[in-house]
Amino acid sequence: MVVKEILTDYELIVDSYEQVRERPVDNKEQEKYYSGKACKHTFKSQIIILPDAKDIVDVIAGKPGPKSDITLFRENRDNFDPKQKFKGDLGYLGEDLIDTPIKTPRNGKLKIDQKKENKEFSCKRLFVKHRIRSVKIFRVVQERFRLNPKKYEQVILTICGVVRLRIGALVLPAEIYAFT
Repeated sequence: MVVKEILTDYELIVDSYEQVRERPVDNKEQEKYYSGKACKHTFKSQIIILPDAKDIVDVIAGKPGPKSDITLFRENRDNFDPKQKFKGDLGYLGEDLIDTPIKTPRNGKLKIDQKKENKEFSCKRLFVKHRIRSVKIFRVVQERFRLNPKKYEQVILTICGVVRLRIGALVLPAEIYAFT
């Protein structure tokens, strides 16, 4: 409970990405994982970070590719305080808890001040893309996932742990390093 209360001081940044996987043999599994957007069979993962990419707060990995960003968020928002605020892209449009940029109206254009506001918004949200990139530096996340699909979540969470260690968010106690 204490962690949830501390996180409400921040406006967390949320984004998701897809990773290509091996084509499932079973026809029902193929339909379940086929993403029309990527025109491939994919896993979908969502990352939630602190502002300025100081730490990875939450990772959801291994969901079927065609699942929308907002649905993935809604299925897992119970992990956070109901008052928690988020920033996301237009994939999260319609969710009360998530601030999104201003959408361009149909057959219209944004005004100059709206474009400026969107640019400022994007500058604050850009850190989640950097954190996803730091996870995708590892080839197992970047390329087609060829391992056992049941191990996908475990692999992604392990790599996120390595990234947290690399950025200094995961600080281990000094007694671990003592050789006595």
